[in-house]
Amino acid sequence: MPWKLNTTHAQAGDLVQMVGLRHKHFIFVLTPGTIFSTHRGIIKHDDLIGLPWGSQVFSHMESPFFLLQPSLADILTELPRNTQILYPKEIGFIFMTMGVGPGQRVMEAGTGSGSMTCALAFAVGEQGRVISYEQRPEMQKLALKNLQRLGFEDRVDLKLGNIGDGFSETNVDAFFLDVPNPYDYMVQVRAALKPGGFFSAIIPTFNQVELTLYALRREKFAFIEVCEVLLRYYKTEPAHLRPVDRMVAHTGFLVFARRVELSDDPRAKDLLEEIGLATDRRAVQKDSAAANEPEVSEDLEA
Repeated sequence: MPWKLNTTHAQAGDLVQMVGLRHKHFIFVLTPGTIFSTHRGIIKHDDLIGLPWGSQVFSHMESPFFLLQPSLADILTELPRNTQILYPKEIGFIFMTMGVGPGQRVMEAGTGSGSMTCALAFAVGEQGRVISYEQRPEMQKLALKNLQRLGFEDRVDLKLGNIGDGFSETNVDAFFLDVPNPYDYMVQVRAALKPGGFFSAIIPTFNQVELTLYALRREKFAFIEVCEVLLRYYKTEPAHLRPVDRMVAHTGFLVFARRVELSDDPRAKDLLEEIGLATDRRAVQKDSAAANEPEVSEDLEA
């Protein structure tokens, strides 16, 4: 496996990151007998092998670099791709919300370039399993190459086909959907999920979100939430702490839900009404709290 985080020194075959001036960074596999070359000079791979991570090195033109282990975020943003990928800010939030972790069976539809697939494979670990569906052979081939780059190919089953035909898998822990029309596949998704399993989708437009919400309710999903993740970095000058000039803002809407098993027991009436009437349980709580707060007159506010 070329990417491993439990070592202290760079070794042949490791996936490494070189960070130079102006935050330029380069990710590659350490290969004896080859060179790392940029417009700032050349460094032999052999000179890097055996160095502690975090070492400062210099090219033949005396340009400085740091030798580092790349983070998963670094790797995912640098993967070869032909499609738009999810940003780490979404991936981390999705994993926390769906509880994705070691040993789980997780499904994905819409493999694309394999960015999310690689992240899922990392999260479920060697004992887990990722099943990823794609209908474009060329995209599946690219995803496989990206998985192989990280050594994750043995954790993933790549499947080619039309997800409208359904899935052979059942009782998976979580399902992530990244397709243009997710609302058309809620029946298939529900059949694949275990009772209580988690669902998530990335959706680009309001109209598609609305259609997905209708479909989720129709198929008796509950605890439905819609959100977006905005990320803003700050300049790290203690005396001049302020936001950077650019930020990674809206990249898509995230929709979450869970498969639940409904009953006709009348004692569940209030809870079922709440689930059926609200797309966001937090909004329900907020509205309930607001309803119990005393009104404040305009005179008092002034």
